[in-house]
Amino acid sequence: MNEITETRSERVDVRMTPAAKRTLQQAAAVSHKTLSEFLLDTSLNAAMNTLADRRVFQLDEQRWNAFMDALAKPPKDNPRLRKLLARKPMWESSVGQYHRHPRSTGACNL
Repeated sequence: MNEITETRSERVDVRMTPAAKRTLQQAAAVSHKTLSEFLLDTSLNAAMNTLADRRVFQLDEQRWNAFMDALAKPPKDNPRLRKLLARKPMWESSVGQYHRHPRSTGACNL
């Protein structure tokens, strides 16, 4: 987020207990920030850490090499997957007709 050029135009309303608000106000005060600054900074840091945990992973050299070897190998033959991928997708079927999954007990109108 580029705070220098981007205007803060969005709002988030949060309901909390009075005790929670006092705790946040105290934390903001000792950080020399307003409550809004403190909430935004700590929330963004938590969000970035949460997202980084899902985008970045680190491996030692041995595990990295094993990972790269696994990626380089051709996939195992999977006849069920091949059959599924050969089928025409449901969204390309006639719209408005009933479609039934082989294992379902009912139909759905698409």
